[in-house]
Amino acid sequence: MADLTEAEAANQLMRLAKEIARHNALYHAEDTPEITDQEFDALVRRNAELEAQFPRLVRADSPSRQVGAAVASSALAKVQHEVRMFSLDNAFSDEDMQEFFARVRRFLNLPGDEPVAYTAEDKIDGLSCSLRYEDGVLVRAATRGDGQVGEDVTANVRHIADIPGMLRGNVPAVFEVRGEVYMEKQAFTALNERLMDEGRAKAEAAGEVFDAAKIRQFVTPRNSAAGSLRQKDANVTAQRPLRFLAWGWGAASELPHDTQFAMMRQIAEWGFPVSPLLQRFESAEDLLQHYAAIGERRAGLPYDIDGVVYKVDRLDYQARLGFVAKAPRWGIARKFPAERAETVLEKIDIQVGRTGKLTPVGRLSGVLVGGVTVFNVTLHNRDEIARLGLREGDRIVIQRAGDVIPQVVENLTRDEPREAYSFPDHCPVCGSEAVAEEGEVDVRCTGGLICHAQQFERLRHFVSRGALDIDGLGEKSILEFMELGWLEKGPADIFRLRRHRSELIGRDGWQDKSVDNLLASIEAKRSPDAARLLFGLGIRHVGAVTARDLLKRFVTLPALREASEKARTGDAEALEELTGIEGVGPVVVEALGDFFHEHHNVAAWDDLLSEVSPPPYVVETTASAVSGKTVVFTGKLETMSRDEAKAQAERLGARAAGSVSPKTDLVVAGPGAGSKMKKAAELGIEVIDEAQWAEIVKAAG
Repeated sequence: MADLTEAEAANQLMRLAKEIARHNALYHAEDTPEITDQEFDALVRRNAELEAQFPRLVRADSPSRQVGAAVASSALAKVQHEVRMFSLDNAFSDEDMQEFFARVRRFLNLPGDEPVAYTAEDKIDGLSCSLRYEDGVLVRAATRGDGQVGEDVTANVRHIADIPGMLRGNVPAVFEVRGEVYMEKQAFTALNERLMDEGRAKAEAAGEVFDAAKIRQFVTPRNSAAGSLRQKDANVTAQRPLRFLAWGWGAASELPHDTQFAMMRQIAEWGFPVSPLLQRFESAEDLLQHYAAIGERRAGLPYDIDGVVYKVDRLDYQARLGFVAKAPRWGIARKFPAERAETVLEKIDIQVGRTGKLTPVGRLSGVLVGGVTVFNVTLHNRDEIARLGLREGDRIVIQRAGDVIPQVVENLTRDEPREAYSFPDHCPVCGSEAVAEEGEVDVRCTGGLICHAQQFERLRHFVSRGALDIDGLGEKSILEFMELGWLEKGPADIFRLRRHRSELIGRDGWQDKSVDNLLASIEAKRSPDAARLLFGLGIRHVGAVTARDLLKRFVTLPALREASEKARTGDAEALEELTGIEGVGPVVVEALGDFFHEHHNVAAWDDLLSEVSPPPYVVETTASAVSGKTVVFTGKLETMSRDEAKAQAERLGARAAGSVSPKTDLVVAGPGAGSKMKKAAELGIEVIDEAQWAEIVKAAG
């Protein structure tokens, strides 16, 4: 880490953001993970370490700002969460926790002797679920999904004994209990044994030789719980030993108490199991000791846990702290330390992604690490292989970072006299030259759109759940249409597939109804969400969050293109406007400029916009006197922190900028305001004090 340049770190963060997003989708939305939990955790931990070392490079589409993954196509109906289901940021050390406690205090602008209480409880490893009760009766249950849209699993959760159909006592008119659906370790083992016994009995009845390798067993208790809860047939769920543990709430018509701890005790009184390890503490020392105590009890718990969750106890403090893109500022998950194991690196495979990046993946002799068998590990890039001196056949040490992802930490046989691994200099898919751009560690195929891997991956990304979300256009169909020559020019060709209706009908798997359903799904996306469309184009460094942030500012895609092209020519105003967006730095601006500089990208862009008409991007905010305006905060704020002030502005529909310009509408000045006040006066911009700003916030409700 210490030897990394800023450019190398930026490229690693870019790669990690995209790789983690892909594995998140496979894990949360499609239930088809390609890597183990440990492998995934290693990626997340590496990302966190890089962000800590290079805080200026934290990306808008960073995994630290993402929640789950978009709901995959399934027989389960989609559910819009009334209150978004966030995930939690992670901490990995006592130092991380001390910084979290200090960060909360700074944000709330509290004196050093002001006590701040927190709750602490074990972090169960299951599937998050939200249960909506109206007048005390269960009316709907939904998975977390991407935090905004989940899947309706109401019929399934009615078979979970821990979840009451009706709450006890006096309850609010509307209350959503949130928690984790999980499977106990013993039940998980018994389920896999039952699946094996059923497979053996079926083979014997058919007079066949029993092959244990053909029996599909669950890999972890978490995966077994997720697969069981998301069944199309609720009767299948009924046969699975699922449990539920409550940890919070969502939408509520009223809250009977004003602290997290009291609310959890109330939820328990209504009939829900809550963690027996949930406690409330006021000192950092006690909170850290509780973490150690839970760690000691971890192996003996009936369910899997991967850390301890801390939450600010006072609900009014939680409201002030609010949320960042991915997580609440008032909560954090302290993960348990990495576990290690030795195994053999049997093979190094090279995968080609949609951006042409060549990613090496290590295939391992299966090894048990912390209760999960690991078969694959990402090797990141050419430099990482060289740093560890990895070769096929080496004996290596892997570790589970934060109990989520495995990573290679040591090569035990690097000194053996064998030939070094030769990273390919040509694409294994199309044969084009593979090179690393100046300042980058990633090797990429130069084949572009002629590379089958990139063409396919780009189209698959374009129709994916986080992008255009076109039902029925899966991998198999994309490959088929590519082979038929129907998707040659790019995404716009998807909207011209109706021309091939008669040719498609009668092909294997395609009948009148299935063809018409696909074409209807495509037609339904003629007016797509502009941010999803932008994300779907796969522009480097422009993830889902960055796309939304850009469109919040520019509203339409043509306006964004114009600013990007101007910024590339050195237009100072356009550059300032782009970089003034939180999370958008020079790397993103350069990527946008480069994209619109390439004629084939512009041709594909124009071609696509000739087929679709995305409406202006509108973000739901609270109407206020500053809606649509640009606000700058300057000087020392006395009743709130600068972060809290910016968060307030965004909730009121305003843009919080860092500098005063002719586009600034309002300046909020505290004591000690200097050059920004002077510039505001020169430009004739209205200036108010902190008390006047508080009145604007209060008036908006």
